[in-house]
Amino acid sequence: MKALLSKAVGGPQALVLEDVPNPKAAPGLAVVEVKAVGVNYPDVLVIEDKYQFKPPRPFSPGGEISGVVKEVGEGVVNVKPGDRVLGTSNFGGMAEEMAIEAANLVRIPVTMPFDEAAAFIYTYGVSHFALKHRGRLRSGESLLVLGAAGGVGLAAVELGRAMGARVIAAASSQEKVDLALARGAESGLVYPRGPLDRDAQKELSALFKAAAPNGVNVVCDPVGGDYAEAAVRSIARAGRYLVVGFAAGIPRIPLNLPLLKGCDILGVIDNNRDPAAHEQDLKELLDLYAAGKIKPHISERFSLARGADAIGHLAARKAMGKVVVVIRP
Repeated sequence: MKALLSKAVGGPQALVLEDVPNPKAAPGLAVVEVKAVGVNYPDVLVIEDKYQFKPPRPFSPGGEISGVVKEVGEGVVNVKPGDRVLGTSNFGGMAEEMAIEAANLVRIPVTMPFDEAAAFIYTYGVSHFALKHRGRLRSGESLLVLGAAGGVGLAAVELGRAMGARVIAAASSQEKVDLALARGAESGLVYPRGPLDRDAQKELSALFKAAAPNGVNVVCDPVGGDYAEAAVRSIARAGRYLVVGFAAGIPRIPLNLPLLKGCDILGVIDNNRDPAAHEQDLKELLDLYAAGKIKPHISERFSLARGADAIGHLAARKAMGKVVVVIRP
């Protein structure tokens, strides 16, 4: 089978497409004929050894897949051959077949296309966990979403709207803001591309405050960098700032700000969650999808042979919504 491989540390240009042996279904694993792969920011980092885990090489990037179960290993009871599924893993998805922990697979309805399934669980799962469990977002509250046209950001816009929040979308171009407005944001603003000096950060904070004169109740920030402090300065008393990612770099936030505002700074990571709660959250997301309240926006589709270009496209922050590698139609 064909697989896109990281054989040496480097950017997307270091990836190579090669023939490799088909995987086998060991105990607890399922082999999936991969139909599509969602591209996410960890894919950019893992091939450069900048992520929190470093897989042994060679490996295929891609941790969000959809496809059809081909075979299952001993002890697997939640899926069977022929099931249409989506799944998550740390890596391994950009290949024609993948052996994956069966517990990480979720059956999908026949009405869900494979490209949308491959663009679903990572962004909506992260944003849903952030807003529901960490941000405790309530109907009628204001929600500021940075990077509002990115995968996680756009998912947060849709979910915030579905949860009854007044969503303010912030992004780096009017085109991106317009997309977020079309997906449910109540208002939007364009922020400058970084790096930002102190004056630019103050101007940005003023923009955020103008959008929510009484302060923002919840900030969902997958961007970080120089944008983070400005967002915290705009937050309401007892507000919640959600640390989701660092597309613009790791910020340094003065700790006098959460003291003065009485606000919370909350990291968003859902490892080791209660399985029952996780299952309930997945059901809620699939129900929202079935009701037409959320739907992945796929801005670009690439073939497996162009998987490196897909990662590069995301790394350049050109993507709006999701980028997907389509392996089989």
